[in-house]
Amino acid sequence: MHKRGTKPDKIDRLEPKVRQGLIVVITGNGKGKTTAALGMALRACGHRMRVCIIQFMKGDIYAGEWDAVRQMDCDIELIATGKGFCGIQGNPYPWTEHRANAQDAIDLANEKLTAGCCDLLILDEINNALKLKLIDLDQVLALLQTRPPMLHLVLTGRDAHPEVVALADTVSEVREIKHAYRRDIEPQPGIDY
Repeated sequence: MHKRGTKPDKIDRLEPKVRQGLIVVITGNGKGKTTAALGMALRACGHRMRVCIIQFMKGDIYAGEWDAVRQMDCDIELIATGKGFCGIQGNPYPWTEHRANAQDAIDLANEKLTAGCCDLLILDEINNALKLKLIDLDQVLALLQTRPPMLHLVLTGRDAHPEVVALADTVSEVREIKHAYRRDIEPQPGIDY
């Protein structure tokens, strides 16, 4: 039995013949898109990669990943730029304020792309921001087209735009089969946020 955080005695490390950055889209109506992206950040941390996570919609309600990232011995920067989910769950902020925050987030994403400060850039809930017209399709397509060739770019959120899906290297759809929320069970810490 292994102790927490230990690895097997013998491990082979795979090295691709050609390294290249990937565009990954995690979309769908099921729970777990952000969680999957955070798992990628954890895995990248194990490879000593520099990670930046920009959260487009989150920022009004505490999320456990904020403190978890601070506690890890990894080069992960997490920036929550949002005001919550626009138009749902009693969110009090007007669309114009959500749009202004999302525009700041897209500007920040462009800065991170050009600065060369990360190996993995996660744009959490960017698909939602695009669907809600908080950002524009041409802004997202410009990010994808100007991405440095070695940078991995992950875009999460429901309703990924077909043009974004077409440009991606990997697309995963998280499908809801059953969700506790539909049984009037409130979101639970450590599981839902």
